[in-house]
Amino acid sequence: MVNYFEPGLVQESKGITCGNTFFSALVQLIPCRTAVAPFSPIPPSEACCASVKSLGQPCLCVLVNGPPISGVDRNMALQLPQKCAANFDPCEMMK
Repeated sequence: MVNYFEPGLVQESKGITCGNTFFSALVQLIPCRTAVAPFSPIPPSEACCASVKSLGQPCLCVLVNGPPISGVDRNMALQLPQKCAANFDPCEMMK
């Protein structure tokens, strides 16, 4: 009999995947639009930071490393966790 509920199998994937689709994660970051526009001097708003924190690092990294998003500077998006004092590691750009 095979045990499908071995603790080790579940634990490995916990916390490293994004539960949202690319589109729903993108929609959640709409409040950050002005803060990630190319050459924008505008800091992220409270609403933006709340969205970044609730979205979490895995979903933010999916967005940053996903297909190009019109009007979004990826480098500025990468700085959102730091600017918002979010307690998660920054994303790494995939090459």
